[in-house]
Amino acid sequence: MVNNATSDIIVLGAGAAGMMCAIEAGRNGHRVVVIDHAKEAGQKIRISGGGRCNFTNMHSEPKNFLSENPYFAISALKTYSPQDFIEKVKSHGIPYHEKTLGQLFCDNSAKDIIKMLRDEMNDIGAKLQLQTEINQVRYEGNGFIVDTTSGNFKAKSIVVALGGKSIPKMGATGLGYEIAQQFGHKITETRPALVPFTWPAHMVETWSKLSGVAQDVRANCGKGSFDEAMLLTHRGLSGPAMLQISSYWKEGATIDIDLCPDQAMDALLKSERHDNPKLSPVNVLAKYLPKRLAQQLILEANIKSPRIADLNNSALENLSQRLNQFSMTPGGTEGYRTAEVTLGGVDTNGLNQKTMESKYQSGLYFIGEVVDVTGHLGGHNFQWAWASAVAAGRAI
Repeated sequence: MVNNATSDIIVLGAGAAGMMCAIEAGRNGHRVVVIDHAKEAGQKIRISGGGRCNFTNMHSEPKNFLSENPYFAISALKTYSPQDFIEKVKSHGIPYHEKTLGQLFCDNSAKDIIKMLRDEMNDIGAKLQLQTEINQVRYEGNGFIVDTTSGNFKAKSIVVALGGKSIPKMGATGLGYEIAQQFGHKITETRPALVPFTWPAHMVETWSKLSGVAQDVRANCGKGSFDEAMLLTHRGLSGPAMLQISSYWKEGATIDIDLCPDQAMDALLKSERHDNPKLSPVNVLAKYLPKRLAQQLILEANIKSPRIADLNNSALENLSQRLNQFSMTPGGTEGYRTAEVTLGGVDTNGLNQKTMESKYQSGLYFIGEVVDVTGHLGGHNFQWAWASAVAAGRAI
């Protein structure tokens, strides 16, 4: 039976992008319904940023995003800036702070952002239809019909804000991609991004024992390079530097890690040998690294001399290379289970970059993570959610 409450716009997905789009569309006078299978709106907002939501980044620019078309996101990101969202947060009296590198977090709780969005949805009269599974989306004549477990919904326009495959325990699926393909869109290769790495088999036994060790590093892979913290876990490598570089990594590729960035360790170790000849190699390295990591590197370099004075230039050069050019080929990643986002998605060649509307089906829009636009760690993906949502909401 077709639901009698026909809307102008149906938004599929009550996440960051979906709710933001509903607000903008409602302000244009449209009747909006937002459909989601979850019990509550904004589930990924709630758990983001350790429960405090890293809602944007003050320095968010197109260069902070990956896509097969690096120019696609420029229009939306320029139209709706981080400052625009910050003003919204301020207008609701939500206290926030900068943690590091322009990353903004709520002082209290991510729930403040969810409440802000819900309040604005209520203000424009948007209907929120939760605990509703989407069975099918089809276009008939002059509008769309969404077949759900709560009946059928009709609208002139559909906005797909269903996210990617990351964190399936939160209900993430590939439904957004299926809808896109149904209407003729291509999907670029998808894989987990902003995700921890796992140890290769030969490193598991020894390196997993260093769980909890952290170090500021420079991580490089492909075109990516990041100076941030690395965290060793019993499963593998995590921390901001590793999450960032995971977006550039493909299976079988090597990650290059400078454990002592901006320090020429060859010269430093030779200087230490001259200035502190009686120190053990471990204690010398412990000036620059956590001691447990220093011990592991000394062990793998097969250095048994009790004093650094006993090491010749060749041994020091070999050790310094392990410090400045530590390389490893991960066994893999932890996958979508812990990935913060999904890399890839709806091919941007099929979308209007100013409106997010499909080039193949009028009235059909794709926003947020479902699109092949993926941000760096630190609030950039939320900024894409807000910006792409505003672009679609204002265009409909």
